[in-house]
Amino acid sequence: MKKIFFISALTFSIISCTENKSQDHNIVEKAAENTVSSIPIKRLSKTQDIFNGIYYEKIKNDQELKKIDEKISLMQEDAHKMQSIYNSIIFNSEDYYLIAKNQAKSINDSVLRKEMIALIKESSDNYYLKIQKIKELKHTINRNKQSIYSLYGAFKIRKTLPEIEKYQKAHPLKTDSLNQFINKQNQLLEELKKLK
Repeated sequence: MKKIFFISALTFSIISCTENKSQDHNIVEKAAENTVSSIPIKRLSKTQDIFNGIYYEKIKNDQELKKIDEKISLMQEDAHKMQSIYNSIIFNSEDYYLIAKNQAKSINDSVLRKEMIALIKESSDNYYLKIQKIKELKHTINRNKQSIYSLYGAFKIRKTLPEIEKYQKAHPLKTDSLNQFINKQNQLLEELKKLK
């Protein structure tokens, strides 16, 4: 008897769900209305975020902004390349001194060992004095790079914020569709609670 009741209730649920499917679909359709806008709010690629998508849409027809954008990108790339070159030279020299010092420590003759350690120390001290200015200049490049990036970010925000606000106005969020959908869910929950 319980099996017959369960099968009847299940059949009734499936039939009522099928009937309500078209109504539910209408609710979803209403929620999705007006999702297309003349405002170019989109990602330009799968990896691009919405912020940069809006910005690049905004500047694509403005030659002056495109030039500034390209100039900033090239400057940041060049700063990275410059630092990589200097970092490589400095790293190689520091690596050499570390290896040479370890090699000198393994010399059996104590007089020769001390002489080699002293030679390496003198050379490395002279080298570190030479690169202090380089390190200061690299630090200045880093600071400038961060300042450029910060000012550029602020510029992009100023350019894109009005666009996202226009987009939001063109797509007002109403609660009607959500409330209707929640009512449908609640009805189904009540039906499922009655099944025992």
